[in-house]
Amino acid sequence: MMNTQMLVDEAIEALESQINDTAIIACSGGIDSSVAAVLAHRAVGSMLHCVYVDTGFMRKGETEEVREMFAEMGIELKVVDASERFFHHLEGVTDPEHKRKVIGEQFIRVFEEEQANCGAKFLVQGTIAPDWIESGGGERDVIKSHHNVGGLPEDVDLTIVEPLREFYKDEVRQIARQLKIKSSERQPFPGPGLAVRVLGDLTRPRVEACREACHIVEVRLREAAAEGKCDIPWQYFAALLPVRSVGVHGDARVHGETVVVRAVTSLDGMSARYSEIPHDILAEISTEITNKLKGQVNRVVYDITHKPPGTIEWE
Repeated sequence: MMNTQMLVDEAIEALESQINDTAIIACSGGIDSSVAAVLAHRAVGSMLHCVYVDTGFMRKGETEEVREMFAEMGIELKVVDASERFFHHLEGVTDPEHKRKVIGEQFIRVFEEEQANCGAKFLVQGTIAPDWIESGGGERDVIKSHHNVGGLPEDVDLTIVEPLREFYKDEVRQIARQLKIKSSERQPFPGPGLAVRVLGDLTRPRVEACREACHIVEVRLREAAAEGKCDIPWQYFAALLPVRSVGVHGDARVHGETVVVRAVTSLDGMSARYSEIPHDILAEISTEITNKLKGQVNRVVYDITHKPPGTIEWE
């Protein structure tokens, strides 16, 4: 078993030696970026500028939740609403690798603007081992480009520092517990957010539909786990598919899209097995999604694919 406090001390020492000027970090509120932010803040204090970028692809209520979490930790957080920018650059982009490249570049462009404001010379990232492994390089195939690795543009004018680069998700979670970070038990959420859970065109109505479906899945599975009806999955969410089918609402014919519910068990995200959610819970989720998104979504399916051969996220 690893000595977590020793890893924390070593990471802080490494950051102190690597960062000698103003640094900036993207804080999504997820466990990886939060751990990296707390470590960097302890290492360099006020030299660190923490920025939360609202891309328009965040989960329901996420921006306020993250703002409150950082305030409780005593870390100043700047919130930048860049949703118009991201939707503009992603208009018509449907290929998942292209999406990730665009999102990675726009993240950096936002940070270049913030860099100009604070004079940052370093960019701290919460990159973990699966991010760069799956992004390929050398003899490794590209599984999918993570926006903080394979999605980065080549002309980044910042020195990148990655204190968690050699750790896996379960190890980062242990460090988060050691640091008493509120999001230590939070389920993983992809850097590109809902952009990779909305397959096909990234229009605001489609993203909003996915946001609502994700919220329903998260709330209902947490409630079911609290009531002892099932184990809480390692990761659980909904994705919106660009697949239309005929359905019926009342006596009216509808031609709506499809939501897929995904829930998996895993240790580090490198492999996973689908969670065996009781059918009555899935039925409740399906009914709530189709009622809430009436006319837009008329079919809900459950993904029973392991990783491999599938990945956890659909894109």
